Amino acid sequence: MKLNKKEEAEQIYALFNEFREAYTAEWERLDNCERMYRGEHWHDIPTDDAKEPRPVTPILHSTIENIRADLMDNYPEAIITSDKPEYDDLALILSSIIKENHIECRYSKEFSQLTHDLTVGGYMIQETGYDETLNHGLGAAFIRHVDPRNIMFDPCCTNIQDSRAVFKFMPYPREWFESHYPDSASEMKEDVFRTNRLRDDIINSRDTENILLIECWKREYDASTATYSIHMLKLAGGVLLEDSRELKAEGYFSHGEYPFTVTPLFTRKGSCLGYGIVDMFKNAQLYSDKLDQIVMKNALMAAHNKLLVTGASGFDIDDLRDWSKEVHRGENLNGVTWFPTSPLPSYIIDFANAIRTSIKEESGANDFSRGMTSSGVTAASAIAALQEMSSKRSRMAIKAVHEAFSDAVRQELEIEREFSVFSRSITVEDEQGRTARTLSPDMLFLNTELGNRIPLEFKVSVKVQRANMFSVAAHNELILQLANLSMITPDVALELLIFDGKAQALSLMRKKQENVLNSEKEQKIST
Repeated sequence: MKLNKKEEAEQIYALFNEFREAYTAEWERLDNCERMYRGEHWHDIPTDDAKEPRPVTPILHSTIENIRADLMDNYPEAIITSDKPEYDDLALILSSIIKENHIECRYSKEFSQLTHDLTVGGYMIQETGYDETLNHGLGAAFIRHVDPRNIMFDPCCTNIQDSRAVFKFMPYPREWFESHYPDSASEMKEDVFRTNRLRDDIINSRDTENILLIECWKREYDASTATYSIHMLKLAGGVLLEDSRELKAEGYFSHGEYPFTVTPLFTRKGSCLGYGIVDMFKNAQLYSDKLDQIVMKNALMAAHNKLLVTGASGFDIDDLRDWSKEVHRGENLNGVTWFPTSPLPSYIIDFANAIRTSIKEESGANDFSRGMTSSGVTAASAIAALQEMSSKRSRMAIKAVHEAFSDAVRQELEIEREFSVFSRSITVEDEQGRTARTLSPDMLFLNTELGNRIPLEFKVSVKVQRANMFSVAAHNELILQLANLSMITPDVALELLIFDGKAQALSLMRKKQENVLNSEKEQKIST
């Protein structure tokens, strides 16, 4: 039985509230992870004396940033390949289009935010979609970062594609709704989630009444065709604002999947979410900082040794405090005693350093992975080899990120195929240099002899766009050695080297060779 708008809105809000109650502990965990990352965890630990030192040695922060640097060094680039040789040129054009899409939507910035979520919170979320404003108004598909605190998946599912729904939400002031939804703004009620713990830091405001805009993505199964369809509904203040079924009854996206990709760092059993570096090593950071507090407190006490003065000594306490005086009057020196602070055992400092070292070693962000060596290793090949051996855990995270990126690009290709209406001009870089190509929407489909129009299949692989500089240096060093030994020719060496401006250098080299050949031909003709 089909529900009316009011009944469907009530049903969606009931499901949203169910998800919200299950996510309360998760939001608290994410907030705690962010505070640990920023070194603000002392505010969560009650102390007897607020004046006691609260030192923070940012080992956990440094470890996370080092792992993020490894991930950024392995920034992914999608390579599209075809199953048949006759479509290789089309696959090359698609690779260039996907690359241009990521430049348009500033995916490098999105990727930086994704690596932060992955290492700190334990999982990252990417959204694929179509933006009509990109590509100078012609539209283009995109991949974007989604804040984990602004989205909820079914807490009962380990695969998000099995979720009853996916909720994405963001608060906006009432004035925003009055300008964007003038017909429905008057019906919106005060947000019932304002008094609950749902991003209270941004929802509650003293000066502005914020209402939660909810995107409800629902996946429905059609048993007659054995296919899934995705629908998106927007709600705010108890009112159903938009329903994609009114415009596209067959589904928002033809691929029939939720347009989100979730990538956990450390798998959490029974959930599609994960745990991060903070969850694994926060106790070690707390113990390290507690030991630092003990050492610093002892140092402060040692810097202010106490002076015990009895009443029978005859000395005035205020007079003794005045260090500018050279003479003090009293009766008995036996009544004046210094009370020094005993030094701490040396093993306490050693233990604190051992904890910090263990965080770096166990997380894989040790000195070798950071390019630091204590044995005077300076050769790029040696540093690259040490980094390769010491960054096994980073490579596991890189592999997971690249697989998630590949899944997101597959959806991006399908969205580009579905929503692209106009032909698109693109610049392609190949062995011949930079050439201009045009992609029309019909080129992505194949018309069969039976009159069916089926989509062409393409495969997505991932290569590293930004390689580690030590790995690049080691690679170039090997190529130059082979060229010096005459095992390869200089033109082959140039093809194999990795450096900025390589395509331009190859193009200039080919032009020079063509000019030499043309001049030789002219000389032969003249003779």
